[in-house]
Amino acid sequence: MATGLAFLFVAPEYTSEMPDATVSKIQDWLRSHETELLEQYQALLRIPSIEADAEPNAPFGIENRRALDMMLNLASEWGMMTTDLEGYCGYAEFGQGDTLVTILGHLDVVPVGPGWKFDPFSATIDNGYVYSRGATDDKGPTIAAFFAARAIQEVAPEVGARIRTVFGCNEESGFKCIERYVQTEEAPTYGIAPDAGWPLIQAEKGIATFEVLAKMPVGGLTMTGLTGGQRPNIVIDSAVGTATVSAEARPEIEEKLAKQWDKNLHVEFDGVNLKLTATGKAAHGSWPWGGDNAAIRILRFLMEISPANQKKEYEDLFETTHIGGSGLGIDGRDEISELTNNLGIIGIDGDSLRMTFNVRYPVTWKGEDLESRLNAFLADLGPYSVDKFNDSKPLYFPLDHPLVKTVCDVYEEETGERKKPGVMGGGTYARAIPNSVAIGTGWQGDGEAHQTDERLKIEHLFKMSRIYAHIIWRLAHA
Repeated sequence: MATGLAFLFVAPEYTSEMPDATVSKIQDWLRSHETELLEQYQALLRIPSIEADAEPNAPFGIENRRALDMMLNLASEWGMMTTDLEGYCGYAEFGQGDTLVTILGHLDVVPVGPGWKFDPFSATIDNGYVYSRGATDDKGPTIAAFFAARAIQEVAPEVGARIRTVFGCNEESGFKCIERYVQTEEAPTYGIAPDAGWPLIQAEKGIATFEVLAKMPVGGLTMTGLTGGQRPNIVIDSAVGTATVSAEARPEIEEKLAKQWDKNLHVEFDGVNLKLTATGKAAHGSWPWGGDNAAIRILRFLMEISPANQKKEYEDLFETTHIGGSGLGIDGRDEISELTNNLGIIGIDGDSLRMTFNVRYPVTWKGEDLESRLNAFLADLGPYSVDKFNDSKPLYFPLDHPLVKTVCDVYEEETGERKKPGVMGGGTYARAIPNSVAIGTGWQGDGEAHQTDERLKIEHLFKMSRIYAHIIWRLAHA
């Protein structure tokens, strides 16, 4: 049930001639509450909100529920109205008016891998940075924007618009939270998702996630297994493969093994069985070149040592993982963006490999055309088939759109830098909510999303909150 306070006022009409004194006061309030912001940020980071099995009123697991409760409880303490949508997501709101400015943040995080400098849910401060999974994606930006909204409520309750902060709990693995949100909630006049690059993203590529089943090669070198990966949108950072080597093929394979070496791949014989263990580097699936895919290392190695009469079979399998999509017959670009392909999960399904790909395709393309090209190419290739094709359509805003112009203008006023809006392969809530764009988070030195040692500079957290407050204020009067 919604709770909170209502303000009775007649808001003045905002004009460009109005002084920026109110924005300055809002930002001064934020400066005076930086200690509180940091403390709440660390508390939120210490909740390991990775998706887990559903529980009552917690469709994405109890930890995601805890994170949502924390934010809704804060909002209630601050006198905002709160709404809980059965644990899928929730939101906090204040103000009055026809204009609705919506902030779209998410509280869920991707899983963690090995090699962290600190416990990934300790929110440890080191040399001015907070280290934690979710530091940059997306708990830091979400709570910075939430405090920005609170600052406006405290300093200028007569803002003349409704300001709503949405807390999603399933952004990283399905968007079911936002699917639930749009079933009952109104579209914003303007929406911002603090989950991208500065100043904003004018275009988000389409995202297609699908599975390809491929028969494992059988012969002198018979593949018997290959497993790795956690999520489709993460580059695989570790993988294990197995194969058997026939007596006839062993001399040729051993000769090739003697010429191959990879410091990130351990290979050993156990009788006729060959075991391969690869170590890679995780990265966001929207830019697979930023990581090192351990499963691809194994596929490439098997291709290189395969007998001559199996070379084509292993080569075709390896080529499906090409980050440009050429090995799946879907490569290409438009004037704005190009396609990328990430192998995110690989495992065994009977006598086949089941490979989950996460593809970011150009903003002017259609997902159904991509699917048709994929199916046609694999049909010609051989023993391959496509399963579970899911599509999230692209997003595009022209540069002269008032939402785009407002965010760019504010960013320039705050930083002195006029930056061109970006295009990205990452998918944000903006693609699921009308009239919304993804805006910037963090700056150079902050850790990359989905990677080991994700981190955010404390000063950047504070700086973001002040810029977000200015953007929200301006959009409320756009």
